[in-house]
Amino acid sequence: MADNARAKRLADLIREVVAQKLQRGIKDPRLGSHVTITDTRVTGDLREATVFYTVYGDDEERAAAAAGLESAKGILRSEVGRAAGVKFTPTLAFVMDALPDNARAIEDLLDKARESDEKVREASAGAKYAGEADPYRKPEDDETDDSAE
Repeated sequence: MADNARAKRLADLIREVVAQKLQRGIKDPRLGSHVTITDTRVTGDLREATVFYTVYGDDEERAAAAAGLESAKGILRSEVGRAAGVKFTPTLAFVMDALPDNARAIEDLLDKARESDEKVREASAGAKYAGEADPYRKPEDDETDDSAE
């Protein structure tokens, strides 16, 4: 449990250091203000860190940001090592976070469901029951049927 907490603390520190360095310290135009660090995960042995990021822009800007992060990996790892003060600085791997794309896909599906619901609502607006409003027999109905005979 203590190792898990230590990995979480180190992951939080890496996320903060990388985000600050990208914002202030690296002058690569590919890593403009449109790169956001969303999450960081560290393995249990504290040897490898995965940094998740998003890029606001098109596919070309995403590819440029990925190349920029790859080229700045050494500088960022040095900064992490300086800030963390650990014996072994974890290696950094940058992974594009799929969360925004997944959220957009879910929103599109919800929009389609809303449209479908609206069509069903419009089609059923003037509809009437095929038979009676309540098709089930009730005990009082049985009594009236018996007395009619």
